[in-house]
Amino acid sequence: MTKIARNHPDEIVIGLVSISDRASTGVYEDKGIPALQEWLGAALSSPWQAVTRLIQDDAATISATLIELVDEAGCDLVLTTGGTGPSRRDVTPEATLAVATKEMPGFGEQMRQISLNFVPTAILSRQAAVIRETADHAALIVNLPGQPKSIRETLEGLRDAAGTLKVPGIFAAVPYCVDLIGGPYVETNEAVVKAFRPKNAIRAPRQG
Repeated sequence: MTKIARNHPDEIVIGLVSISDRASTGVYEDKGIPALQEWLGAALSSPWQAVTRLIQDDAATISATLIELVDEAGCDLVLTTGGTGPSRRDVTPEATLAVATKEMPGFGEQMRQISLNFVPTAILSRQAAVIRETADHAALIVNLPGQPKSIRETLEGLRDAAGTLKVPGIFAAVPYCVDLIGGPYVETNEAVVKAFRPKNAIRAPRQG
């Protein structure tokens, strides 16, 4: 695969990977990638494009797909959905860690914290996040839950009835993480999720 061409210097290239044996073989329709595309379309105010993959729940396939998206396509961020439970077929975290150069445990900790607001079985989820680095590129890879509702909650966070943010979602930290590993400057729609950066890392608002 050739490297994805960017339409703007600050355009982020995002790999979206849905991991499901049944969806990848056409037994049922994949809902993970459409949910991610819809959320990102609402959340990002700076340019972005997605590279999508629907694959089986197989460790070798998952690892190879992540390597392809980062090393060949040049993705700055890869979001996976599915395969993070405790069953024998759930191998996404292991396949992700196998291609990592750095672990980022805070992402998984926060995702479980968000989900614990709804179900005690959130402690069974094994979402992970890592950095993969090559000689001239790096990307953040995050394992998200499999259900569209849970995907949105973990990315966006939890709000009370008045709309006040109660528990921050993980995406608030993603743009600054991408900054730190040399990626493009990502801006968000604050009505959906407010990106957090230290004051000295904030650029002037984008014009136009």
